[in-house]
Amino acid sequence: MTVQQNLGLPVQGEFHTRYLDMLALLERLHRLLLDLIKDEFERLGMVDINPVQALLLYNIADHEVTAGELKSRGYYQGSNVSYNLKKLVELGYIHHQRCSVDRRAVRVRLTDKGRVVRDHVAALFERHARTIFEGGVLEYATLDTVARSLKRIERFWGDQIRYIY
Repeated sequence: MTVQQNLGLPVQGEFHTRYLDMLALLERLHRLLLDLIKDEFERLGMVDINPVQALLLYNIADHEVTAGELKSRGYYQGSNVSYNLKKLVELGYIHHQRCSVDRRAVRVRLTDKGRVVRDHVAALFERHARTIFEGGVLEYATLDTVARSLKRIERFWGDQIRYIY
């Protein structure tokens, strides 16, 4: 038995395996989140936007932001932010305006139609949170521990990217 096993710590191979399991789980959870949003919007008869776009509207909320800010603030994960913003403008979900200071930058904010989508996503998340809590799926302390752990992973990954450059 190794010293790590005596202390109740996982050996390096076990940690590596658990880390890979967590990565796969994060990916599956994100896909499931998008499926939940898609199903909700299909039930509501709102099929003109996709779940990624709905989540983007939810994250913009009451802010007025540029495409670059969407990425840097972590509101949007993806390489096709410009495409989705263009589609959302065309569909009337967001309003766009060139910045007066930097004419290359475009600031976006939700229209009334976009706020309706944001409100539907917020209601979905509120309903899920309430059901998870009231149904005893997770206790607050467990959810808090998971959130804190994921924030540490986020900081670690961010530091790794900064270290490269």
